[in-house]
Amino acid sequence: MQGLLKRGSTAFIFVLVMLVGLFGGRYSFVLLFAIITGLCLWEYLSMVLVKDTRRDRIRKVVGLIMGIIPVILSALTKLGFVNDPESFVILASLLFSPFIFMAFVYELFTKSDAPFENIAFIFLGIIYIGVPFALLDFIAFDGEHFNAKTVFGILVLTWMNDTGAYLVGSRWGKTPLLPRVSPKKTWEGSIGGVVITFLAAIVLYSTLNELSLLDWLILALIVSVFASLGDLVESMLKRSVNIKDSGTLLPGHGGLLDRFDGFIFCLPFVAAYLLWIR
Repeated sequence: MQGLLKRGSTAFIFVLVMLVGLFGGRYSFVLLFAIITGLCLWEYLSMVLVKDTRRDRIRKVVGLIMGIIPVILSALTKLGFVNDPESFVILASLLFSPFIFMAFVYELFTKSDAPFENIAFIFLGIIYIGVPFALLDFIAFDGEHFNAKTVFGILVLTWMNDTGAYLVGSRWGKTPLLPRVSPKKTWEGSIGGVVITFLAAIVLYSTLNELSLLDWLILALIVSVFASLGDLVESMLKRSVNIKDSGTLLPGHGGLLDRFDGFIFCLPFVAAYLLWIR
């Protein structure tokens, strides 16, 4: 009972913070997802760079800064701080390219047994977490339009897919989906997640008045496929480092990366579709 109460309290606070950040305006939106990006990066780096000496903590800070830079650059562009976005992107890319090579320089002086492995993990953090969250700004901001409802809808689809898969799988799941990576996930649960995601897409179309029904259904399909794959990818990551949860930030729910793994993974595909139809 106490565990259930803890999970419920955490979920309530989490949803409240998300709603305030999402619908509080452009700046609260950017701040919310910059914080989420940073925390997800820190959990990821803590998993793959597990040592805890001073040099290892500095390495994690380096990885955190590099991983969050794409989010900062996209936010500056989309919030109107840059008069010439195209030139800014080119200049930022030119400056960022030499900067990322500082990871190589740092490893020269750490006496690490696996310097290139550390560098690879840092760069992977940029691609796996930093870039997808940077793309979120391109989904949310379309010229003068702030599409908070669209981002909210994508989050809802992602969480409905995860919740549906869990509820159906725990009740009727018998056929393992990918037992080598995640023994508890089943085909029955995945199908249940897809059905509930499509039902959620119809509800979102009826209530948000943001996209067409066809667009919501296509987004439901994208989320059903790639959010599920993202969940499996994070399970593969956790299994490779032999841990259960990415962190302990959300009592009863694990870490923040556990909650956003599917959302992160589907963002590039969602962004590609939405930018295409615009």
